[in-house]
Amino acid sequence: MSAVSLYLASRSPRRREILDQIGVLYDLVAGDIDETPKAGEAPETYVTRMASEKARAGLAAMVQGQLVQRPVLAADTSVVVDVKILGKPADREEALAMLTALGGREHQVMSAVAIADGERLESRLSVTRVLFSPLSEAQIARYWETGEPQDKAGAYGIQGLGGVFVRELQGSYSGVVGLPIAETVDLLDCVGVPYWQ
Repeated sequence: MSAVSLYLASRSPRRREILDQIGVLYDLVAGDIDETPKAGEAPETYVTRMASEKARAGLAAMVQGQLVQRPVLAADTSVVVDVKILGKPADREEALAMLTALGGREHQVMSAVAIADGERLESRLSVTRVLFSPLSEAQIARYWETGEPQDKAGAYGIQGLGGVFVRELQGSYSGVVGLPIAETVDLLDCVGVPYWQ
């Protein structure tokens, strides 16, 4: 049986599912950080900084917890419309406003992934263009009632019920879900972490 070779600094079940999908054996490690954007920070800079800081925080938690030394993988995903980052909605009103802003137009989903092993930190960025169908107020309200938008960046989950809104996608589907596979595999190769286990 293959040995665990990585820590994942994330609570996201979607990221765990993607690592499971590509056969990476991992344990979870805490990696809490302040996720407040800096004034004037570009969205791509923000998501890359978040992924890198989460990886560093996971590495620090590994050392502090005296855990077996392994590379730490972390990621961050933001929905961006009109150069504005849409995080997780605070409440129903904010979620409905986000979905209204996304309806019938294109937005970007930026997913950064980072890996730290104590000697170096590497990161990669995936940018995907997503086109939504026009959304009616009734659709948006019904979608909120499903509960799905409450913990999702941009108030939707492409891998769930929110997938019905997506008319077109150019880029990485897994990046929109939360962990871009191609970029992740590139980083795993950088530090010699196996997949397909």
